[in-house]
Amino acid sequence: MSTPDPLVPAKLKPLPLLIFSSRWLQLPLYVGLIVAQCVYVFLFLKELLHLVTHAWEFSEQQIMLVVLGLIDVVMISNLLVMVIVGGYETFVSRLGLKGHPDQPEWLSHVNAGVLKVKLAMAIIGISSIHLLRTFIEAGALGQPNARITEAAIMWQTVIHMSFIVSAIGIAWVDRMTQAKH
Repeated sequence: MSTPDPLVPAKLKPLPLLIFSSRWLQLPLYVGLIVAQCVYVFLFLKELLHLVTHAWEFSEQQIMLVVLGLIDVVMISNLLVMVIVGGYETFVSRLGLKGHPDQPEWLSHVNAGVLKVKLAMAIIGISSIHLLRTFIEAGALGQPNARITEAAIMWQTVIHMSFIVSAIGIAWVDRMTQAKH
């Protein structure tokens, strides 16, 4: 006699059981994001090594741009952690971290709405870093070595502002739905 799976209610009929079990199809997606996280760790270490080995050749502005790139990688990595941990916990299965000293504080009250707001805020942070890099590089506008144009600056600013408006909208809708419950 086999022991029942504690994660699956015993009285589920075959179709509801299939539908409920289909959440495990997301597992390869989260594992793929963990692999992407490894790629970002490699990218971070490569850029850090580049900075350390060429620091005496770089201008202050070049160092600042490389450091902003490192911060960008860290913020994207943080976003990946939020999606992996929060998404798995919300949509697949509990991680069983209650009382673990390393449990992230935000995980204790994560749900789809909270996760969306946190992701939106992380995207705004990443966009802010990109926009700051663009503003720093704006000093080269009009020069032959310029990597950006005025139109690129304008569009990046518009896109960044749309991220902010979207995040405010998501937070507002989440707050409205939470107030009703």
